Amino acid sequence: MTEVLDELYSVIVDRIKRKPQGSYTAEIASKGKGYVARKVGEEAVETIVASLSEGKERFISESADLIYHLWVLMAIEGVTPEELYEELRRRMK
Repeated sequence: MTEVLDELYSVIVDRIKRKPQGSYTAEIASKGKGYVARKVGEEAVETIVASLSEGKERFISESADLIYHLWVLMAIEGVTPEELYEELRRRMK
């Protein structure tokens, strides 16, 4: 699982850095941390709604959107997946 998340993070960082034309990641990152943070909030609400009333497939889709936008915010903050994994490991003890 972490391989997928690590690869996603690498793609996000690359697109923020290179800013390729047509990249959604580059577009939202260029709007700033506040914009991306609001997107995380919107996706969190959509994930909650999906879990309560829209079924498993919609919940999976919205969860993926939430994780993606959170990863973009992490990249903007300079937080690496490994730092997040370490915090999660610490909490499992």
